[in-house]
Amino acid sequence: MLTDYHNHLERGTLTLDYLKRFTDEAKRKGIQHFGISEHAYHFYQTKNILSNPWVDERRYYDMDDYVKLFHEAWNAGIDVKMSIEMDYTPGKHKEMAEFIQAYEFDYVIGSIHWVDDFGIDLAEYRKEWERRDLYDTYRKYFDQVVTLAESNLFDIIGHLDLVKIFKYIPQDEEFLLEQYERAAAALANSKTCVEISTAGLRKPIGELYPDKRLLQMCFDRGVPIVLSSDAHVPEHVGADYDKAIELARSVGYTEIMTFEKGERKAVPFGSAVHSRETR
Repeated sequence: MLTDYHNHLERGTLTLDYLKRFTDEAKRKGIQHFGISEHAYHFYQTKNILSNPWVDERRYYDMDDYVKLFHEAWNAGIDVKMSIEMDYTPGKHKEMAEFIQAYEFDYVIGSIHWVDDFGIDLAEYRKEWERRDLYDTYRKYFDQVVTLAESNLFDIIGHLDLVKIFKYIPQDEEFLLEQYERAAAALANSKTCVEISTAGLRKPIGELYPDKRLLQMCFDRGVPIVLSSDAHVPEHVGADYDKAIELARSVGYTEIMTFEKGERKAVPFGSAVHSRETR
């Protein structure tokens, strides 16, 4: 059994033809559970949750069109999960919950891309890493991981240690492991799964998310996992999954979590499930 729950259409169009390029690639790579989780900030309906100049310039989708696309896909017999990747925004739990509950998502991904006004993974903000206190940024990032988990709003946390993307990593290992411990403990007390994401292999850091030590802490506390590529183009669907599976097994995982209409089921690696043909 393979999943790829974290994928984006933003570099193309919200059309069935473009979506099918992703689902065809998933099928070719033997991925039984595939989902699209577009960035929530693109949608007009999230303006009351996250708003800043960078985000507002990129808000151009309507949720009605997004939902319609999935219904077109299901009516055409295409098995694709409907999801969203939401920027976890402190102080906006009520607004995030209202948005999530307004749509019949199969699952919802929560991710952290902003530490205050700092877009930690954006090329436009890369020089900020030299201007800001590294330890303060890491502490604030993992503060948000903890409160994201405590909110229990999300089924999956995306790229758990995205903060390492540009190779700015604290040299104090005790400090770093303390942040990992906080994250794993909070996730263990929530419904939130961790994704093993191959996207980091295509970023400056050049490694999987999350760090093996952090993933080991999650396994030791019983936090479930999913597999994701965070593909923004069709050819990246299921990319480098051999490495993701190797990492998962190296820390002890034998199962991945699957989702459908908010329901979850743990499935062993390698086992097959019957895909739905219609919805």
